[in-house]
Amino acid sequence: MFETGDIGSTKGWRKKLFIIIFGAETKWGKFFDVLLIVAISLSVLVVMLDSIAAYRLQFGELFKTAEWVFTILFTIEYLIRIVAVKEPRKYIFSFFGIIDFLAIIPTYISILLPGTEYLLAIRVLRILRVFRVLKLVKYLNEAEYISNALIASRRKITVFLFAVIMLAIFAGSLLYVIEGQENGFTSIPTSIYWAIVTLSTVGFGDITPVTTLGKFIAATIMVLGYGIIAVPTGIVSYEMARVKTAPRQCPRCKFDDHDQDAIYCKKCGEALKLE
Repeated sequence: MFETGDIGSTKGWRKKLFIIIFGAETKWGKFFDVLLIVAISLSVLVVMLDSIAAYRLQFGELFKTAEWVFTILFTIEYLIRIVAVKEPRKYIFSFFGIIDFLAIIPTYISILLPGTEYLLAIRVLRILRVFRVLKLVKYLNEAEYISNALIASRRKITVFLFAVIMLAIFAGSLLYVIEGQENGFTSIPTSIYWAIVTLSTVGFGDITPVTTLGKFIAATIMVLGYGIIAVPTGIVSYEMARVKTAPRQCPRCKFDDHDQDAIYCKKCGEALKLE
């Protein structure tokens, strides 16, 4: 992924075009991004509706025409982005540049390979641009706390997941013995699949125990499932609270008993790093 400052822009009309296409600070920049998001949403909707047989039979030609209109518009937009930047290569090989390219190429490929047009659903990724319009970038600092909490709790979560897998293997094998193939538990892997579905409280219902003992074990697993769901939540929540309230250490004297709103070290006066 690139920052707009990394690719730069030239002077004159290309600079104005760059500000509109890549920026969201101006009125026209916001208007362009909102218009683009609406177009992307509509194009994805067309692809989804076209995948429904009844709609395709009735509106097939309309969907095909709309798809080509969207593809041409997005192709023009892609080329304009390349023209607007000072270093096109950085945009072309950036995250959004690749997504923009993948959003238009399936339609052209579908001329030679029918059916690939449904890959156009990848256009929904381009709605990531909404983060620029809504200015949600400021929340990325908060995401760092979540990331740190997940890293700090990775060993606990790994042990927890290992325990869950062991429980699923044990419960699946037990039900395979109790229920047998005649009740749908045709193999140990199939029985383990049932145990995972039951333990996670999803409950697809494609395989169900029939015997009294099997039902009792299933009910026990369901109850355990509710408790198991709470465990990783508690682990991560604890780490998030610990990371958030961790004392700030002075870079000079290593003193860490500071107030949360402290700017300078109370021991040596060194400036503290801001959270």
